[in-house]
Amino acid sequence: MLEALLIEKCADPSLEASVVDAFVNAVGDGDPLAVTVKVGRKRILVEKAATPDEALAIARRYVGQATVRVGVTSYPAHLGIESGMELSPALFDACENLRMGTATFAKVMRIVAAWYGSNASKEALPYVLSDSLNAWVSGEFEGKDVFRAQDPGGRMVLQGVTAEGQSSTDEAPLPVRGEVEADDVTSAGMRVDISRTGVNAAGEPVR
Repeated sequence: MLEALLIEKCADPSLEASVVDAFVNAVGDGDPLAVTVKVGRKRILVEKAATPDEALAIARRYVGQATVRVGVTSYPAHLGIESGMELSPALFDACENLRMGTATFAKVMRIVAAWYGSNASKEALPYVLSDSLNAWVSGEFEGKDVFRAQDPGGRMVLQGVTAEGQSSTDEAPLPVRGEVEADDVTSAGMRVDISRTGVNAAGEPVR
């Protein structure tokens, strides 16, 4: 669990602290120097970095040849660059990685929320969070690359949703799309059948 001060200082302000905490706990292991490398569904074992320079060197070695995720948010290292030599050491600074990761995750949430409909009800919000976490892990939502997709804009804040992904007023946990596997950045679970939750894809009550 991240320190509250780090979240307050570095995380994207459009996300509540509980959502940031859920995000980092689901996709990362809390290690600012973490480097995960995968080719397809196969994870490549790489040496554990002891310094930011070592972590940067490992990431540079594989970017462009494999899927590389780095830092406390398992940030996709390939975003915004043409080659591994363009990777910034800032990726391995906990605050900067959290800033970049949560800003991108907020965009992913806006993409997912747009699928549910602009007037998604409060009951649909935990599903938006669940789907967003799976989209971050897989890199896709509805067959599209969420990292390169256009940001639909708007402000998406999960007010009243706990780190467990349920409304703070709920008595029992809501079903989620699937287990988010932090060490598998190429797979995601099946979509939740939201017809059983009392809301449709637009977040409107089902009668």
